[in-house]
Amino acid sequence: MKSGPVFFFAAVFTAGIAGVQAAEIVALGASNTEGKGHGRFPDGVPRAQAYPAQLQAILASQGCRVRVSNAGVAGDTTSGMLRRLNGVLAKDTKVLILQPGGNDARRGESGGSQNVTAISQAAQARGIKVVMLESLSRLAPSARLPDGQHFSAAGHATFAAYLAPRVRAAGACG
Repeated sequence: MKSGPVFFFAAVFTAGIAGVQAAEIVALGASNTEGKGHGRFPDGVPRAQAYPAQLQAILASQGCRVRVSNAGVAGDTTSGMLRRLNGVLAKDTKVLILQPGGNDARRGESGGSQNVTAISQAAQARGIKVVMLESLSRLAPSARLPDGQHFSAAGHATFAAYLAPRVRAAGACG
């Protein structure tokens, strides 16, 4: 059995790393967060290829210990996201990625900007940083699926790469 200061230091260091909890990041949005289409447009990607999963992989490859929860629901509106907010935020959530999408306009709902503000304010009141993901067509113009609303795995990879430095800057990695 080994003993001495080097072994003791290694044991304490290893125990300290094992006890470090992964930071929680929540991606809140509609179908392009979930990765799936809905209704007449079921196109999309599996959740494992949606941007939240790809973002988690990117951050992990950079040594960032995080868990990115996919709280996307196809067809959701900003009012639905606001109603779901408390149920998707954990006590250890550090960052909320908000991707409001275009369902408010498609459904004729008004108040989208007020809902986005309310979501942001509620998260910030809990000490959670908010990172917005908007203008998906501008970020990945050539990665649209045939339905014109959803994106390929390559598009989701673009969103994840765009988000990674923003999520790190928001403090998700320590």
